[in-house]
Amino acid sequence: MKKMSMPAIVLLMLVLACAKPAESPETGKYALKVPNGLAFSEFKGYENWHLISVSQDGPAMAAILGNPEMIKAYEAGVPGNGKPFPDGSKMAKVHWVPTKMAVFPAATVPGRQHDVDFMVKDSKRFADSGGWGWGAFELDSASGKFTPATTKDTPPQGNDAKCGFACHTIVQKRDYVFTDLAQR
Repeated sequence: MKKMSMPAIVLLMLVLACAKPAESPETGKYALKVPNGLAFSEFKGYENWHLISVSQDGPAMAAILGNPEMIKAYEAGVPGNGKPFPDGSKMAKVHWVPTKMAVFPAATVPGRQHDVDFMVKDSKRFADSGGWGWGAFELDSASGKFTPATTKDTPPQGNDAKCGFACHTIVQKRDYVFTDLAQR
């Protein structure tokens, strides 16, 4: 084994002390599951998906993201062409509490993250909810930990894989999807 110099040891100790501990798959956000089957782990990597659009509904602002299957379907004209999204299509909607930008107060920007909502198209698994499964996960800003949303949250969420179905029935003709791909 190669001997390390004192400065190298000090540097290594600083790096290790400042490193953020990795979330364990068994205890981190990817271990969470909405009752009746929808798991956070099904959306691993959502942070890097393409932007579909942005929205503001009530007090929260959001970015709506889509996995490659979802984006490909949008580019093919779904849902405006009357065709459904294919199985495997996924969306993530990240909500933030708006805040004024410190260096430019005229701008409203995302503040602390409030939650993340997910949708996945799986027509066999979710046959009784239009082929879609939903999940909402609240973020506790103090601990930085997610928990499945419940009926006590704002807005209230039925904490099962059909939690979004009732709201989305008004867009049944659009395959239960509100959001259009924003023009670039």
